[in-house]
Amino acid sequence: MPVRTKYELKIGAATREAFGKALVELGHENPNIVVLDADLSKSTMTAGFAKEFPDRFFECGIAEANMVSIAGGLATAGKIPFASSFSCFLLNKGFEQLRVSVAFPNTNAKFVGTHSGISIGEDGPSQMSIEDLSLAGSLPGFTVMAPADEIATKALVKEAAAHVGPVFIRTGRVKVAVVYSPDQKFEIGKGIELQEGTDVTLIAHGLMVAESIKASDMLDAEGISARVIDIHTIKPIDREIIIRASRETGAIVVAEEHLVDCGLGVRVAQVIAEEAPCIMEFLGIENTYAESGTPDGLLKKYGMTAERVAEKARQAVRRKA
Repeated sequence: MPVRTKYELKIGAATREAFGKALVELGHENPNIVVLDADLSKSTMTAGFAKEFPDRFFECGIAEANMVSIAGGLATAGKIPFASSFSCFLLNKGFEQLRVSVAFPNTNAKFVGTHSGISIGEDGPSQMSIEDLSLAGSLPGFTVMAPADEIATKALVKEAAAHVGPVFIRTGRVKVAVVYSPDQKFEIGKGIELQEGTDVTLIAHGLMVAESIKASDMLDAEGISARVIDIHTIKPIDREIIIRASRETGAIVVAEEHLVDCGLGVRVAQVIAEEAPCIMEFLGIENTYAESGTPDGLLKKYGMTAERVAEKARQAVRRKA
């Protein structure tokens, strides 16, 4: 059996907070970085950049569609714009402009959605973005990422700034467990194997990465060896790490705080179907909108927990047997 890595999962900052800090650092490093917001800078954490670089911050008001088009225009003028709002507003209100002003001309604009998933909590379903990865992933040329913790977020925001082409990054409202050490290296399109395993593979993004690590520990106590992989880049997806996991473990569980019909699981299944068929199970939001409630209460009610990940893994192992 592989030697297991021991994780002490302590709660750190929210990924939206890490995004805000990364922006300020980027602003000092590159004068072409500009930031746009849609009247939510205190929530999206772009307020720090606005304070530090007022001449490079553009408050667009409650007008996400206009903000997206402005970002596209700034990109054509040689700037590197980061435009931010709640994910549901950015993707739903700005989708036509993302398509026409950014994806079609392949402009070098970056978009960061905060308050993603159902963990936004009491604000309710009108502000819960459970479709954002699907919508962003449907846009040709877009790179789509969903980091697991503050360390991953800061690194991937900087990778996005260096990458030439449109990018969407999904971040969250709640504080999340720190998964990575400060010296971890990240690369767009390259997943990270966090835990070795031979019986089943747990693939996740965002806050479900920490839950998958917890599930792996639960399963280990039962004699089930569960590999854990963080697919922080949903598009382009790391086909190699997925194919290897399928061939070596023969069973995959995909866990995500997103609609199960159109998120990471669908993209993983496409790779599996094309290259290395195996048993698969999917954990996500099941064809519904969530209700208002506390973040922890909602995550538990809709199955975004380590216990449910472990349950899906047991099902997969039984089916494989």
